[in-house]
Parts: sequence; C-alpha cells; structure tokens
Amino acid sequence: MNILILGGGGREHALAWAIRQNPKCDRLIVAPGNAGIAEVADCAEIDINSRAEILEFAEDNAIDFVVIGPEAPLAAGVSDALRAAGFLVFGPSQAAAELEASKTFTKEICDACGAPTAAWARFTEAAPAKDYVTAQGAPIVVKADGLAAGKGVTVAESVAQAHDAIDLIFQGEFGDTSVVIEEFMHGEEASFFVLCDGTDCLPIGTAQDHKRVGEGDTGPNTGGMGAYSPAPVLSEKLQAQVMERIIRPTIAEMSRRNMPFQGILYAGLMIAGEEARLVEYNVRFGDPECQVLMIRLGAQVLDLLHACASGRLAETTVNWADDHALTVVMAAKGYPDEYKKGSLIKNLDKINQSSFEMVFHAGTGMADGQFTAQGGRVLACTGRGATLSEAHSRAYHLVDAIDWPEGFCRRDIGWRALDD
Repeated sequence: MNILILGGGGREHALAWAIRQNPKCDRLIVAPGNAGIAEVADCAEIDINSRAEILEFAEDNAIDFVVIGPEAPLAAGVSDALRAAGFLVFGPSQAAAELEASKTFTKEICDACGAPTAAWARFTEAAPAKDYVTAQGAPIVVKADGLAAGKGVTVAESVAQAHDAIDLIFQGEFGDTSVVIEEFMHGEEASFFVLCDGTDCLPIGTAQDHKRVGEGDTGPNTGGMGAYSPAPVLSEKLQAQVMERIIRPTIAEMSRRNMPFQGILYAGLMIAGEEARLVEYNVRFGDPECQVLMIRLGAQVLDLLHACASGRLAETTVNWADDHALTVVMAAKGYPDEYKKGSLIKNLDKINQSSFEMVFHAGTGMADGQFTAQGGRVLACTGRGATLSEAHSRAYHLVDAIDWPEGFCRRDIGWRALDD
C-alpha cells in the first residue's frame, strides 16, 4: 500500500522506520520529513495543517493510508477532511482531539466518567487565578489550556512562581488561551499507550520520559530529553487498573458524546503507592517515547495502526518481545530557550545502525552533503537490549560516536529504573 505520514520530527522518523520494514508498505511518503527520514522514505514539502493541500496530495499520489503524527493537524481537522474524502486515516477526529487540545475538556471528561485526576479550576483572567493560587498554596501546577508543544506547564514550587506562570500565559506566550490550575500530585510519572478504534482498546506499551532539561530532573520543562520502555512502575496490575478506571471510562464517555476516539491515546499518569491518576491525555505518540516504542515493536506497527484505523482491534494482538529500549535526546545548546540553527553534525554517516541501535532525526537538514541542526531537539540516540542497562549502553555509545560540539544531552536518562 501507499502510505503517507504527516510530520517531520523524531516521532515521525521512528514511525517511518518501523512501517518501512513491513512488506505491506509499497511506497512511503513523509511530509515534510527531515534529513534522516529522507533515508527511509520520500519527503514532500506540503503544509500538513492545510486540509486542501493534504487532500490534493493524497489524491495525486494514490495514498491508501494516512498516519498523522503531530497534534496540530489533528486539531486543525485534517483527519476529518481525509475521512470525508474516503481515505483511511490513523488519528482522531478534530472533536476527539480536544482531549489534548484543551485541558479543560479533558478535565470535564474525567469528571463525567469518574476517572481519577487532580483537583482543578479554570480561569480566563489573571487576577482570580492568582487569588486561587494564593488560597491553595504551593506546590501547584499551572497549565496553558491549549496546545503548547509540551512547554505550557509549570510545576510551581512557590506562589510567586505560579503567579509568574499565570502572567506568562495571559501575556500570550502560548497563544490565546485560558489557564488551568491543578492540585500538585505526588508520585512517579509514567506514560501508557493504548490504541483505540472507537469501541475496542489495545495497550501497546509503557514508557517514562525526562521532561526537565538538566540532569537530576532540574531546569525548565522541555518537549522531552530522553525516555525508556517499559516503565517498571507500571506493573501489569496497575495497567489493568488504568484500563478499568481511566481508559475505558474515557472511551465510553467520548462515544456517549458522539465523538468516538480512534487513534493512539497516550495517558500521562501519576503513580503513588498502588494507585494511578491521570495527569493529561495526548492524542498522538509522544516524542521521544515513540522512539523507544517503535524500536521495540518493529514492523508490526503498520498492522497495528491499520487495524486501529479500520476498526479491527478486537481481532488484533501485540507480539511482545521481552526487551528494553532507551533513547537519549541530543539538543542544540541553549534549548529550550534560544538556540542557533545550522551547525554541522559529523559522523552520522559512519554509524552502523540496526534494530538494536538507531539514531532518529528530529530537527536535521542537509547542506553541501552534510547533516545540519535545524531545531531545538535534533537527534534521538536509541538503543535496545535484553536489559535496560544494555539498552542504555547502546544509546550512549551512539551519543559518543556523534561529533557535534554545539549539541548537548543529559547523561542520566533512565536513572530511576537503573537505580532500582
């Protein structure tokens, strides 16, 4: 089949790498792609948030299946336009994508279906939001209600810090959005990934990422500096609990509202003791969590996504390997604040990559035949092994083989699980 993936980051490189291995994939196109993706697929320069451009491209290229990577095209209704034109699509409708596009919507869904989550309040003006924070005290969590590329959340250690975060949001840092303020939940955070076809659900993996830019989980939040899979904190017992108390009630409530969810439901969870509560939902694969999931799942990914899109999850199973994966993000110095683009990345062409060692490209380009950095998070060095320690060694072996003085990474990815 002819397959189109929308997106151009590390998540999409990992998806393309896995899908390309499946013999059912005849032609693979990624829009817009990046320099690394170009090694496994054709890349197309089109506006992935434009329904008209995507429809025209899909028709002109006889596309059989569209996989939507990032959240923005979903929020823009690209999946709806494609389905209306008769294309098979992996990704939720614009209405169902509100589970990520609006923190308020998710909280209302949780309240309606009884899914355990943090206490919360929404504000459209700064003054009452600050009064609420002052009354509640710190630590407390301040979130931009809308999409913020993983950066619109502040875990405030003081009332003053929370007030600053509120001001930043209402000054338009993350667009025209309201503020959601949440109770601070204690515990260990983990990610749970479930395919949903509107009726049935199929768990396909767990992971833990590292949001803070600095070692020891210090510094500002980022889009993610590394991840590993599986997440030991999410035991089989806890996964069953999450399915029963959070995922299935959410899917049932979405169906009740006539907005059935089809795609990947990525639940960010807070684990304390033997209980899990929902932190937030995303309606696409995480980045860099996707990298560790894809290297573990391999070619079967295409079959899983296709079954999800065509409503066949009830007859589908996941072939699990008893393995581990870990990815380390290499970012441009200065990230997540200001950083320079265009620096050369050397030795990437000399690295022997395989199903156990892969460098997934997130923000790369080509200049005079050499790879260049064109983003904040640029590479995801990913290792797979029989143990997490083995996967860790392979990932950092890749990091050390890359010559990029203008880049940096955390050296402690996986520390929670490795210390256990």
